[in-house]
Amino acid sequence: MSTPKPDPEDELAGTEQPFVSHLMELRDRLVKALLAIGVVAGVLALYPGPGQLYDLLASPLIAHLPEGATMIATSVISPFMVPLKILLMAAFLIALPVVLYQVWAFVAPGLYSHEKKMVLPLVVSSTLLFFTGVAFCYFFVFGKVFAFIQQFAPKSITAAPDIEAYLSFVMTMFLAFGLAFEVPIAVVVLARLGVVTIAQLRQFRGYFIVLAFVIAAIVTPPDVVSQLALAIPMCLLYEVGIWAAQLFIKHTKAPEDEEGDKTEVAKP
Repeated sequence: MSTPKPDPEDELAGTEQPFVSHLMELRDRLVKALLAIGVVAGVLALYPGPGQLYDLLASPLIAHLPEGATMIATSVISPFMVPLKILLMAAFLIALPVVLYQVWAFVAPGLYSHEKKMVLPLVVSSTLLFFTGVAFCYFFVFGKVFAFIQQFAPKSITAAPDIEAYLSFVMTMFLAFGLAFEVPIAVVVLARLGVVTIAQLRQFRGYFIVLAFVIAAIVTPPDVVSQLALAIPMCLLYEVGIWAAQLFIKHTKAPEDEEGDKTEVAKP
């Protein structure tokens, strides 16, 4: 009669820390993250400056306004507050790798090896995909949308967009495209957690296409260009997510899952 196999030693055994130590480390990580954002904001305030950052953000719209047209500020403090908001937003985005590293450094000691293999790629890829969505919106979508809108503008109207309204529009579009490009991450996470199978994801493909166009119609302006520019990448990224989920599940199995697979294979 064979003796039972002892459980392998827990790799996190002995690494527990008092609750106060966790709070102190969390405080230190937050301070470092805020310090990184503050340093970047200080540099951007010196060069190129808040005003120039707003000009850069507004350049896709300005390029398609009638000759001599400019944007306006309907609030007394808008010329100060709007560039300041853009400065802080830009500082956060530039310092985001440092912020994410601080989050990872705080969480990683409490994760098993297979959990680190699962979490770190998701954090890095989701960040890159969000930036890709924002860049796609700024460099491609804005130019097409503003050109399309100006084609329908009556000749008797002089376009003079408000800077606060434009900032709100830009933030909404950046968020919409940034989150839309996270579709592969959502697909991978759902498949890895066992909520859905790869076969079910393939069967849901037709429904997702309809869902993508519905979402695009809700979150984008009522023009065909921006709706197609959001819906089509979502459909393509859904396919990428299915492919990535298969690889991700294969390479991030827990040790007990791998042992179970070997046992199943060994059975006659």
